Amino acid sequence: MITAQPIRYTPHQSQWHRLAQELGFRPAFAPNQQWSEFDGRGILAIHHAAAEDEHAGRTDLHLLSDDLDGVEARLVSAGFGVERTVLDDIGPMLTVTAATGARITVSGGARTADAGELAVQPIWYQADLDEPRRILEAIGLRPQLASESGTWIAFTADGGGRAGLHLADEVRFELSLEYAGDLDALARHLDSAGFGASVIDEAYNRTLLVATPDGDQLWVNGTMDDLYGYRLLDT
Repeated sequence: MITAQPIRYTPHQSQWHRLAQELGFRPAFAPNQQWSEFDGRGILAIHHAAAEDEHAGRTDLHLLSDDLDGVEARLVSAGFGVERTVLDDIGPMLTVTAATGARITVSGGARTADAGELAVQPIWYQADLDEPRRILEAIGLRPQLASESGTWIAFTADGGGRAGLHLADEVRFELSLEYAGDLDALARHLDSAGFGASVIDEAYNRTLLVATPDGDQLWVNGTMDDLYGYRLLDT
C-alpha cells in the first residue's frame, strides 16, 4: 500500500493547522508545533521550518509504504539509485534522486487515509516526464489520467491521495489539492474563516485559489468531469 503524504515546511504552523481544518482535513492526532498530520484522501503533513530556513514555504513529495523493501527492490530493478537512511523519529527512509536533482522520499508506516472530498495532490514539475513517471510507477503509484498534449499525468495512491506530473522548464514540487465537492461553497467558507479565496475557470477545469500563511497561493482543483483533451490510463 502507498499513501501520498506531501510535507509542507513552514514557520506558520498554527495558521496552517487552522487552514487545513477549514479546508476539510482532519487531524490524525493533536497538532503540535514541530510535526502534524491531517487526513483526507491522503495525508497533509506540516513540518516546522524557521523563517530563515531554505526549506520554509517548500513542499516535499513524500510517500508512505507498507513494504519499503519491495519499493526499494522495484526502484533498483528499474535502474534508479536509492539511498536508504534511518531517522530517529521515523525509522528507515528511501531517497531516490532523479537526473534533474529532484528528490523523492518514501518511508514506512503507510496507513489508509482515503475519506472525504479533499485529496492531496503534490505536483512534480520538470521538462521531461518520462523519468519521473517511471519513478512514481516503481514506487507503486498508478497513472490514472494524462493530457493528450503530454504536459500532465495524474497518479493515484491505493492508500489515499494523488500526485501529478506537469511539464515545465523549472524543476520543483508544489502542494495542490483536488476537491470533489462544491468549490464555490468551499470558497465562501474559507473567506468567512479569514482566508482569502476565489474560484477561477481554467481551460481544463475550475480551480479555487486560497492564500496560504506563507504568502503564496494554494491551488484546489475541482475533480475533472469533462475529459476533452485527456485520456484515462487506469481503467
